[in-house]
Amino acid sequence: MKTKLIVALFVLAFSSPLAFAKTRQAQQKDAGPAAASAPANTAAVNSREADLYYDVMMGHLQELRFEDSGSADAADSSIGYYKKALQIAPHASVILERLAEIDAKSQHTSDAIAAAQEALQSDPSDVDAHRLLARIYVRALSDQAVGAAQQDDLTKAVQQFEAVLQLAPNDTYSALWLARLYGFENQPDQAEKVLRGVLQRDSENEPALEQLSQLLIDEGRAQDAISLLTKAADEASSPDLFGVLGDAYSHAHDFAKAEDAYRKAIEGDPSDASHRHGLAQALMAQQKYAEALAQFKKLTELEPNSADNYLRMAELQRRLGQYDQAQDSLNHAQQLAPGSIEVVYHQALLDEDQNHFDQAAKLFSDAIASLKAQNGQQNATALVTLYGLLGQAYARGRNYPAAIDTFQDMSKLGPQAATQARLMLIDTYRADHQIDKAIDEAKQGLAQNPKNADLTVRLAMLYGDKSDTVAATELLRGLLKGDDSDQPIYLYMAQVQESGKKFADAEHSAERAEQLAHESADKQSAWLVLADIYSRQKKYDQAEAQYRRVLDANPENAEGLNDYGYMLADRGVRIPEATEMIQRALKVDPNNGAFLDSLGWAYFKQDRLTEAEQCLQKAIERQGNDPTILGHLGDVYLKLGQNQQAAQTFERALAQWQKAAPADYEPAKVNELDSQLKRLKKRLAQKTSPDMGKSQ
Repeated sequence: MKTKLIVALFVLAFSSPLAFAKTRQAQQKDAGPAAASAPANTAAVNSREADLYYDVMMGHLQELRFEDSGSADAADSSIGYYKKALQIAPHASVILERLAEIDAKSQHTSDAIAAAQEALQSDPSDVDAHRLLARIYVRALSDQAVGAAQQDDLTKAVQQFEAVLQLAPNDTYSALWLARLYGFENQPDQAEKVLRGVLQRDSENEPALEQLSQLLIDEGRAQDAISLLTKAADEASSPDLFGVLGDAYSHAHDFAKAEDAYRKAIEGDPSDASHRHGLAQALMAQQKYAEALAQFKKLTELEPNSADNYLRMAELQRRLGQYDQAQDSLNHAQQLAPGSIEVVYHQALLDEDQNHFDQAAKLFSDAIASLKAQNGQQNATALVTLYGLLGQAYARGRNYPAAIDTFQDMSKLGPQAATQARLMLIDTYRADHQIDKAIDEAKQGLAQNPKNADLTVRLAMLYGDKSDTVAATELLRGLLKGDDSDQPIYLYMAQVQESGKKFADAEHSAERAEQLAHESADKQSAWLVLADIYSRQKKYDQAEAQYRRVLDANPENAEGLNDYGYMLADRGVRIPEATEMIQRALKVDPNNGAFLDSLGWAYFKQDRLTEAEQCLQKAIERQGNDPTILGHLGDVYLKLGQNQQAAQTFERALAQWQKAAPADYEPAKVNELDSQLKRLKKRLAQKTSPDMGKSQ
C-alpha cells in the first residue's frame, strides 16, 4: 500500500500544470524557435509525451525498488530511465532532480552533483534543486576524511542551504540543517540567529528548541537554555525536550531539577538509554547511590554490550559496601572490555576499599609491564596514566617511599608527565609530613613555570601548613583576576587564614567565595568552610546555621552531615541526632576514615563502647595513625578498663602529634593527652608487683 501511494503522489506531482508546463517548455526550447511557431504534429507530440511519462514513471518505480532492496541493478535501471527521459526533455529540472537524487542515494556522488547543478542552470531559482544539492554535499561529508575536501563540501552545503533560505525563508528543514552546519563551522552566533528565526515563526518547534538549547549548553550558557526550555516544556512535550532540559540543569549543577526532567523524559520514552544515563548521573551527583544503581541495572538491559554501565555499577556497589556484587560487575566489564585501563582502575579501588593495597598496586604494575612489552608501540598517554595511578595506590596504602619513586619515574615520560608527577609528588610529601621537601618541590616547579596556578596553590597551602599565613595569602592573592573565577581562590585563602587563626580574615574570604558562587555545589563548599571557621571559634550557633544551609540545599551532603554531627557529638549535644547524621554520611561513603572516627566518637559519648572501638579501628585502617583518632580510641580503651592498651594508644597518638604540621598542631589537646597518659602510667605503676615486675 505504501509504494502505491507514493507512486500515485508522484504521478499527480509530475502531471500538475506547473510540472507539465516546465517539461513542455523544455521540449520547445530543445526544438528551437521554429518549433514554437510551426503547427504541431499532434501524433508526434503525444508519442513523445507518452514516452516521457513512461520513462519517468519507470525511473521512479525502480528508484523505489532500490530504496526497499538496496539493489544496485534497480539503481542502475532507475538512472537509465531518467536519462532516457532527459533525451526527450534535456532541461526538465524535475527529471534532473530525480536523477540527482538516485545518483546520490546510490553513491554516484559526482554524477548527482552534476545533475543537480544542471537543474540549477536550467532554473537558478529552483528551491528543490538547491535543497537537493545541499543534501548531496551533506551526505558526502560522512564519506570524507577530516581535511580540505571535507571542509570544501561543508562550505558548499552551507552555501546551498543559504540559497534555499534566500528563496524560501520559511523552509524550516533547511534552516535546521544550516544551523547545524554553522555549528560545525564554529559559527555559533550564526547558528543561534537562524534557530531563533525558526522559533520566532513557530515558538513550539521542538527540533529548533532542542538544537538551540544544545547550542547554548555547549557555549556554557546553561541558564539561557533552561529559560528557553522551561517556557516551552509542558506535560505534552516530547521526551527529547525534557532530556535536553535535564542536560541543561546538569550543566548548571542543579541536579535535583535535572533528575525531575530526566524522569519525565523516561516516562515518555522508557527505552531511550540517553535519558536514563542522564538520570543516573544526576542521582550520583546528589549522592543517591542506591537509586543510581537501579538505573544502571536497567541500562545493562538496554545496552547489554556496554562495559561502562557495569563499571558504574561496580563503582556504586563499592561505595555502598557491596563488595561481592561490585566484583561481579567488574568481571562483566572485564569480559566486555578486556585490557581496559578503567577496569583495572576500578578493580584496584575495590581492592583498596578492602585494605588490599599491595594487590591494587600490583594491578597497575602489571598493566605498566604489559604496556611496555608491546614492542615499543606504547600508548604514551596510557603509560603516564598508569604511573600516576600506581603512585597514588602506593600513597593511599601509606607506602610513601614507593609512591615517591613511582612519581619520579613518571616525570621522565615527557614534559606534561613531569608537571603532573611533580604535583602528585608534592601531595605525597605532604601526606608523609615532609612539608619542607614538598615546599622545595613546589618552588622548583614554579622556577620552571612561574605561572602554573596548580603549583602556586600547592605552595600556598604548604605555607599554610607551616602557619605562614601572610606568605600563603599573598601567593593566593596573586591568582585573583577580579571575576567569578576567583571563587575557589577565596576558599583556599579562607582555609589558610583559618589555619593561622586569622579568623576575621578567614570569615571575610569565605563570605567572598559565597558571593562569587553561582552553582549550588560551590555555595555549599563556602558554607562548609564558614561553618568550620565558626566552630573553631566556638561560635556554635553560627556554625549550625551554616550547616543547615548546606543540608537544606542537599540533604545528602556527606561532608555536611559528618561535620555537623561531629560538632554536636564532640560537645555532647543532641547526640542521637548527631549519630543519625553521621550514619547518613557513611551510607554515602562507607569507607571514609574521618566519618568512621566521627561515628566512633558519637558511640563513645553514648557508652556504646564495643561499637565505638570497632568504628575507630576501621577509621585507623582507612586514615592511618591520625593522632585525633588514636586519642579517641585510647579513651575507649580507658573506659573499657583496658588500661595497658589505652596507654599504648595514647603514646602512639602523642608520637603522631609530634609529626603534625604546625598549623594542625593543637597544644591544648596535646597537653591534655600528655597529662592523661602520665596519670594512667602512674596508676599502672601502682598496680605493678614489686616482686614479679609485672602487671597484676
